Amino acid sequence: MTAQVLPPPSTSIGPRAWLRANLFSTWFNSLLTVVVGGLLLLVLVQVTGWALTEARWGVVTSNLRLFLIGQYPGDQAWRVVAALTVISVLAGFSAGIYGPATRTLGASLAAGQVLIAVLALASEIGWLASVALLINATLVGVAFYVSVRWRIPRRLLMALWLASLPISFLLLGGLGTAEVPKVATSLWGGLLLTFLLAIVGIVLSFPFGVLLALGRRSALPAVRVLSTVYIEVIRGVPLITILFMADIMLPLFLPGEVRIDRVLRAMGGITLFSAAYVAENVRGGLQAVPSGQGEAASALGLSGVQTNIFIVLPQALRSVIPANVGLFISLLKDTTLVTIIGLLELLGIGRAVLAQTEWFGAQLEVYVFVAAVFFVLCYAMSQASYRLETAMGVGSR
Repeated sequence: MTAQVLPPPSTSIGPRAWLRANLFSTWFNSLLTVVVGGLLLLVLVQVTGWALTEARWGVVTSNLRLFLIGQYPGDQAWRVVAALTVISVLAGFSAGIYGPATRTLGASLAAGQVLIAVLALASEIGWLASVALLINATLVGVAFYVSVRWRIPRRLLMALWLASLPISFLLLGGLGTAEVPKVATSLWGGLLLTFLLAIVGIVLSFPFGVLLALGRRSALPAVRVLSTVYIEVIRGVPLITILFMADIMLPLFLPGEVRIDRVLRAMGGITLFSAAYVAENVRGGLQAVPSGQGEAASALGLSGVQTNIFIVLPQALRSVIPANVGLFISLLKDTTLVTIIGLLELLGIGRAVLAQTEWFGAQLEVYVFVAAVFFVLCYAMSQASYRLETAMGVGSR
C-alpha cells in the first residue's frame, strides 16, 4: 500500500508563511505593514497619475538623439550602432561561456537596446534606428546560442574583447576617409560618452590597481614607497581635482606641439583615481589570505610571481568582489562630474536641453529620465555582482 504524500502546510512553507513571518508576525508589525503599504500605494498612485497625465515626456522623445549620442553627426550615427553590434556579439559569447554574471549583463544589454528601440519609434530618430537596435538585441541571443552549442576558446574571446576597444574607438573617431570621416571627441556626448568613460575607467583601473596593491606589499623599498605615496595622494583628493588637473594643468607641462584630447584626459584622470581605490580593496583581500598559503606554495617550489598569480591573487580578488563592484558602480555615477570640464555626458545633455526656452519647467521629467537610466545601469551591475558572488561562493566557503 502506497503512503499518501501530502503537500507541506501553507502556514510553514510558501508565500503565506513568508508574509506571516516577515510582515505580520506581531500586531505591531501588522499595523506597521498596513500603514507603510498604504503610504507606498498612495505615492504610487500620485506618481503614476503625474507620469500619465501631467508629465511632458516630449522633452525626452524630442531630444532622444542628444541623450543617446550627444552632438555626434546624425549621418554618422551608424558607426555608433556598428560599435554596439560588436559589443553585443561579444556580450552574447561571454554570456554563454563565463556563466551567470555575464549572462545578466548580456540580458541587460539586450533589454536596454529593446527599450531604446521602442523610445526611438516615438522620437524623431525613426524606425531605421529601432530596427538596427532590435537586430543588435537579437544578436546577443544568437551569439549566446552559438557559444553554448559550439564552445569558443576563452583566450580567443578575451583577445576579441581586447581588440574591440581600439576597433570601437576607430569607428567612433573615424579614419579620416570620405566614407568614415573623423568626428571630434568634443561632439561625443550623452549616454555614449557615459558608457565610454565608465568602461574605459573600469577596464584600465582594475589591472593598474592590482599592480599598485602588489607594489605596496613588495619587498623592494622603492616600489613599496612609490606605490604607497601614489595611493595615499590620490585617495586624499576628490575626483574633481584630478579632472581639473588633467584638463587644465596637464597641457601646461606638455610640449607645444603635443595635445592630448580632452576626452582622453578625462578617461586618464578617472582611471588614475579609481586605480588607487581598487588598490586598497585588493590590498585588503591580499591581507586576508592566510600566510600559510604562500608558505605552502614556496614548499612546492613555486616562485614569488607564480605564488601571487596562481595562489594568492585568485583568493584575494574573490573576497573583494563586492567592494570592487561597489567602487565601479560609484565610478559609473561619478562620470557626471566631467560636465564641469566641458564634456556633455548624459546629465550634462539633460542640463543643456533644459536651457532651451521650449522646455522651460520640464526639469522633473529630465531628471527622472536620467535617474532611471542610471538606476537601470547600476542595478544590472549589482545583479551581475550577486550572481558572480553566488557562483564563486563568496561568504559561504
